[in-house]
Amino acid sequence: MSKVYVCRNWFPDVLKRLSRLHETKVWMGESNPPRDVLLREAQDVEGLLSLGSDVIDSEIINVAPKLRMISNYAVGYDNIDIAAATARGIPVGYTPYVLTETTADLAFALLLTSARRIVEGDAFVRQGKWTTAIHLDLPGVDVNNATLGIVGLGRIGMQMAKRAKAFNMRVLYYDITRREEIESLLGVEYVSNLHELLSVSDFISIHANFSEQTRHMVSAAEFAVMKPTAILINTSRGPIVDQKALYQALKSRQILRAALDVTEVEPIPLDDPLLTLDNLIIVPHIGSLVPSVRRQMMSMAVENLISGLRGDKILYCANPSVYGNG
Repeated sequence: MSKVYVCRNWFPDVLKRLSRLHETKVWMGESNPPRDVLLREAQDVEGLLSLGSDVIDSEIINVAPKLRMISNYAVGYDNIDIAAATARGIPVGYTPYVLTETTADLAFALLLTSARRIVEGDAFVRQGKWTTAIHLDLPGVDVNNATLGIVGLGRIGMQMAKRAKAFNMRVLYYDITRREEIESLLGVEYVSNLHELLSVSDFISIHANFSEQTRHMVSAAEFAVMKPTAILINTSRGPIVDQKALYQALKSRQILRAALDVTEVEPIPLDDPLLTLDNLIIVPHIGSLVPSVRRQMMSMAVENLISGLRGDKILYCANPSVYGNG
């Protein structure tokens, strides 16, 4: 029986599968375990189940001499120092596929909400501004037949393209890898230059994976080539968009609007200047926040951890090189 530490008490019935097999300690707080708690608890564990918001860096990994499996409850794993884990031969599991369509739903919902000014319209009514007179106080942007530029045509990006086609949108995509087999299947067009895609798109939706290479992939130079009527959607990772540049672009009306599910720092500080803008929607990283999806994610994270501690090769591994060529 191994000692494991779980960073959140979500779906206790699912976690019971883990506690039946291993000595399991669970953080009972509502938010992330504090840094000092993680450093202390990691020292004596063989398994760790983290969330995407828990920073598992080299310091955490190095204070845990017995650690031999990390299971991340997230589709991404940029919160984990993969190089440090790999150097120790520690597999890092993650939970892909489960949230693909659910996140694409939210991305397209943000597109529609921003285009048709749903949040402002609700406030308009509650403030008693709705009259029977015909007015143009809340002019929207037509989504039908508009051009959508997708940055990153992975699983979620492809689902976003499917939803866009239902609105007769022209769909362009930019990716480091061209997906010719997908182009005819989804009716999407490849653009090899990011700036070219940004310059012709009415809506831009970010679905790229986060890495140091994609940090601030969209910054001042990118906003400069966008249409003044462009709307930016980001449901991927906050640091892909330079928030200071986004603030300037929105404040100066260099672009029309933006809608975010992710920010560079989460939760976003209440004094962040982005929160002063009236042409921005921010929701609190709820792309996968559907109970059935979150339960599936926890189930997958638990199974990854159990399999890894058993010595099996885990199915969803962020650093498969730990297994060698076998």
